[in-house]
Amino acid sequence: MSNHYVLVVDDDKDIRDGIEIYLKNEGITVVKAKDGIEAIEMLEEHDIHLILLDIMMPRLDGIATTFKIRETRNIPIIILSAKSEDTDKVLGLQVGADDYITKPFNPIELIARVKSQLRRYVTLGTYEGIKKVIDLNGLTLDKETKEVTAHGEVVRLTPIEYKIVELLMSHAGRVFSISEIYERVWQEPCYNAENIVAVHIRKIREKIEIDAKNPRFLKVVWGIGYKMEK
Repeated sequence: MSNHYVLVVDDDKDIRDGIEIYLKNEGITVVKAKDGIEAIEMLEEHDIHLILLDIMMPRLDGIATTFKIRETRNIPIIILSAKSEDTDKVLGLQVGADDYITKPFNPIELIARVKSQLRRYVTLGTYEGIKKVIDLNGLTLDKETKEVTAHGEVVRLTPIEYKIVELLMSHAGRVFSISEIYERVWQEPCYNAENIVAVHIRKIREKIEIDAKNPRFLKVVWGIGYKMEK
């Protein structure tokens, strides 16, 4: 199971650290997050093969996090639940979780379930890894070199512009609200950020589109937000 990455999401630091010890002994690399919002951010930064996800967490709980992840990813999710959370456990499975473990859990059982899901996903399943290069038929982004090319020409983007383009291209076809773009790119709560995001979108269009007034790639969905056309 070496070179596999497991994301452990729990607001209890002791649980996160304990699971890390168990999995590291099996040669598994552990990435940790304290809530659902942080977990989603970690998925953008790491090539994760499995998620261990607590239900009761601040900001974004396990159920909402599972639902959010399932919009774009099929990574195995094992829910960590207390015995009193049977209803939430069932709901978690209904929205897309693959398995559950009841707290307090036996380390041997935890490792067995993790290995089982990893084997099904990586060896027998649909794991393809994180795409390093995204190509939208004329617009290309290389996540390793942080280079964006439009119509065969390298585009000079600011760090913020690059993050917006990477977010939208990584989820081509999905509409992001202005507040979601702001919170995920600027990493802070959105408050009256409509003009800030709109200005950056306009500048990006001027750089990647042949005709910024009739964009081919970066589209507005009126009343909702922006998306990168597939």
